[in-house]
Amino acid sequence: MRTTGKYSKTIVTGEEVTAFIPDPLPPKNPVLNMDDEATELLQRAEHALSRLALAGEMVPSIDWFIYGFVRKEAVVSSQIEGTQATLVDLLKFEADTVEPAQNADIAEICNYVEALSFARAELNRDDGLPLSMRLLNQIHYRLMQGVRGKDKLPGEIRRSQNWIGGTRPGNAMFVPPPHTALPELLSVFEKYIHAEGELHPLVRAGLLHVQFETIHPYLDGNGRIGRLLVTLLLEHWRLLPVPLLYLSLFFKRHRDEYYRRLAAVRTEGDWEGWTRYFLEAVATIAAEATTCARDLFTLISRDRNRVLATPRTTIMTARLFEFLPEHPIVTMAKVMELLSTTRPTANKAIQTLLDMGVLQETTGKKRDRAFGYVGYLDLLKVGTEL
Repeated sequence: MRTTGKYSKTIVTGEEVTAFIPDPLPPKNPVLNMDDEATELLQRAEHALSRLALAGEMVPSIDWFIYGFVRKEAVVSSQIEGTQATLVDLLKFEADTVEPAQNADIAEICNYVEALSFARAELNRDDGLPLSMRLLNQIHYRLMQGVRGKDKLPGEIRRSQNWIGGTRPGNAMFVPPPHTALPELLSVFEKYIHAEGELHPLVRAGLLHVQFETIHPYLDGNGRIGRLLVTLLLEHWRLLPVPLLYLSLFFKRHRDEYYRRLAAVRTEGDWEGWTRYFLEAVATIAAEATTCARDLFTLISRDRNRVLATPRTTIMTARLFEFLPEHPIVTMAKVMELLSTTRPTANKAIQTLLDMGVLQETTGKKRDRAFGYVGYLDLLKVGTEL
């Protein structure tokens, strides 16, 4: 059995605790065994990612899918950590139709979207931060603003011992490395991101995710940062041109196995089991995302043709329709803002799309009503329900 780290005895709140310090990547003694099954899974994952990238290139506006898929990943990754909000809740919030009581959970998801947007902007700027712990610290700072964990050193590496499971370090399921070991661990971790290696970048992304979760460098938010890291790595290594892979959906569906595979790396040295699980996740979700992108594009194209062929359609109606993929839930005020128009003109555009069945009233109110592009939402929200 491969050894993947060492244990360190430390004293935390008066009791002796055994913390785990992982070995540097890549796995050694023995090296990672990419057997026939793993190689086949890697080929499947590569092919599925290529098809997903192609699906993104073939649509008139990739922003439609970035908007929806980034939010889907943000919602599901947050749900894994216990957030009780759905994709529809998030879209209602963005359309200003959410009750204040729901805002706390939704704020966590909004922070995730903001953090990812910030990170992508930095990586795409000539003078932006590279993919590094400095960047991850900035991401963490944005993730934790105004939400649970806001008092747990946002943007800073922890300066005390943390633990996973249990009520205290002494009865925890897993105790990450002592904070004193973090500077060296994170320096080596960062160097591996940029090191040349024999392993395929997809495999390396999976290894880095486990290593980050094992190091657990923050007091809170490690799971979301670790999954967001995979999204950034896929784009950084040009495996996807834009973030279209909502990989957290696979981890949510197979949550018990997700945690079991992470633990088995530490306890049994089973990097191979994790790698097969991770590659299956990429292959499965990339294929599903490709189908979803195709179905969304087909729906939008069909509905656009219907809108343009309807005699009652005005320029404002057509313009409103084009906004719907990035604003699938709208209010009268939002439509007036989007179209820069008056209430009567906005109302006429909404009513035309209601009559066609493109929009549906979603609140059941006579005032302050909201309208949803329900066909689009039904396709996009799959897997994001609680």
